[in-house]
Amino acid sequence: MTTLTSFSVLLLCSAFRLSSNMTTLTSFSVLLLASAVFSQDISYADFLQQVQACPKECRCPPSFPNAVYCDSKGLKQIPQIPPHTWYLYLQNNLIDTVPETSFKNATQLKWINLNRNKITNKGIDKDVFNKMRNLLYLYMEDNELDDVPGPLPNSLEQLRLSRNKISKIPAGVFDGMVNLIMLDLQHNKLEDRAIPENTFKELKNLVQINLAKNSLKKMPSVLPATIMQLFLDNNSIEKIPNNYFSKTPQVSFLRLNYNKLVDEGLPKNIFNVSTMLDLQLSHNQLTKVPLTHPSLQHLHLDHNKIKSVNGTMICPMPIGTIDDYFHEKTPNLRYLRLDGNEIRPPIPMDLMMCFRRLQAVVI
Repeated sequence: MTTLTSFSVLLLCSAFRLSSNMTTLTSFSVLLLASAVFSQDISYADFLQQVQACPKECRCPPSFPNAVYCDSKGLKQIPQIPPHTWYLYLQNNLIDTVPETSFKNATQLKWINLNRNKITNKGIDKDVFNKMRNLLYLYMEDNELDDVPGPLPNSLEQLRLSRNKISKIPAGVFDGMVNLIMLDLQHNKLEDRAIPENTFKELKNLVQINLAKNSLKKMPSVLPATIMQLFLDNNSIEKIPNNYFSKTPQVSFLRLNYNKLVDEGLPKNIFNVSTMLDLQLSHNQLTKVPLTHPSLQHLHLDHNKIKSVNGTMICPMPIGTIDDYFHEKTPNLRYLRLDGNEIRPPIPMDLMMCFRRLQAVVI
């Protein structure tokens, strides 16, 4: 198969720009075209087809022939997408529909960016995305969606739907999506009733879920056991059920800033999770520092109602047993933020005796 390099593409384009009397390329450039290998491994014939099919409203750079740039063009409709497109950029336009006809030849799509348009659910043809069997990334942030669009292809790895008007998640919309790793639904209008118990059960490899800036009053139920990053900032959550994290044994990053958490809503050992590295509980209504696991590295408790810190009581292990700064069981906390509470310096000595790896304490 004859393939092209960026350099040979430039030679080819330059040759065509020479005098009209010149009808053939030099043997040198022909040799280059025949022997070179393009970084995306696209054949010469496919390259020509892609360039010729490039929509007049868009850019198809010779140096990146599998990409089509139609962003920030004031488009109201999606043009006909060339057949060898992998990466499609349509963000920052006025598009309100996603028709199948625009994608009938684009069977190799891997990445679509439709952020910052005016797309509604009614404007999306039913199977337009489901037919994209190679699609890995779908970005539809800042649109006019009122529910999660579907059906979606099982190949999808990232789905970004933040800053829409989503108030419901259709039953079964995530069925079969075992490759999805990241789901972003932040800044929508989701309430507890919009997330029934089995909503996420099919997402067996989900690592990150972002439900921040919605209208949730409860922790989402039955999350996949693979979850490592759970973001729930800016909701109205008051409590966490007992043993909640026993079903998410890999959770490492938990954000619950700007909620309505109170001491009574936190079971005593709720954060005693060996995998948790970063715990953010800023801007809540806590009066006490919750107990944590020795593995925790970052703890954010600023802007609560905490009046004092007793290092002996919150230490995840007896202080008297911590006799070696480099002991493997020494609490691993590096960063502690307590500003915006009712605590006054100095930092309690027993706090420092327990968390000997602390590098910064903000009071």
